Amino acid sequence: MAGEDAELELFRNNVTCAALLENFAGWRLDRRESTRRALKYRRGKGDILIVNHEGRGWWDPQGAAKGDVFDLVQHLDPSLNFGQVRQVLRRLVGMPPAFPGVSRDQQGARPSGSPAARWAARPWLHPGSPAWRYLAETRGLPACVLRNAGDQDAVREGPRGSAWFAHRREGAVCHVEIRGPACKSALAGGRKALFRFAGTGEVTMHRLVVAEAPIDALSLAALERCRAGTLYLATGGGMGPATLAALMSELRAIAPAPDALLSSATDGNPAGERFAARHAELAEAAGVPFERLAPPRGEDWNDTLRTRIK
Repeated sequence: MAGEDAELELFRNNVTCAALLENFAGWRLDRRESTRRALKYRRGKGDILIVNHEGRGWWDPQGAAKGDVFDLVQHLDPSLNFGQVRQVLRRLVGMPPAFPGVSRDQQGARPSGSPAARWAARPWLHPGSPAWRYLAETRGLPACVLRNAGDQDAVREGPRGSAWFAHRREGAVCHVEIRGPACKSALAGGRKALFRFAGTGEVTMHRLVVAEAPIDALSLAALERCRAGTLYLATGGGMGPATLAALMSELRAIAPAPDALLSSATDGNPAGERFAARHAELAEAAGVPFERLAPPRGEDWNDTLRTRIK
């Protein structure tokens, strides 16, 4: 028994979730979307797992699964019993993962400061600016939506024509997504919550629309002509604990309204359907009616907007 306990402790200390994924068929590190604290692994187009706690933990941003390296083996292959899990882990003891290669320090110096401080230092979105032109000309967002987004301080000017999109927790910027002509990333050091855009500037909301990306949330707002009483949200892709908590808080806020509604506007692909299923579970838990808004032909909502403009 003592020997078994010692082996389990050996696995905990000497097998990382990152090394396990790198040695499991089909999983690849997304270097561009990874940081030292959060390593994003992908399999195919839809499956994503995040490795955290210096490789000792993991979670599924598209569901509720999470745990340690033992849980990860059984998540990857549910048919394995615990004895078979141990056999898998024995082969990986001491095997180093590749993640030191994505160190931000190794990729070059990054600007210092918290996401909130760096956000505060950026110019506000305004007509004719590089970010405005990118969002209007490349992404097809109408001036009325961009003007409202700027007035709400939901979007700011980033460098090199990029647009910065704020996630907020209790009103404070906690995470910033970045999109531009040649850029898709986020500021280091942030923690996702929700991107928020109230299309009509109303205070009282009774309908929540949840998209994956801020540009998709703004695109659907444009297509709906900023429907009254609607708060357009974006999760930034996967939903971690902070995002789920923020969404539940919004659901509880609208639940008393007689016309309360959660509209899931995720992408029209398998990953989007998994997000929508999770949204439906949250709506049921909050006692809020649910509807699925799927973009046509497997597109996202920005694709739909640009197709209709042409």
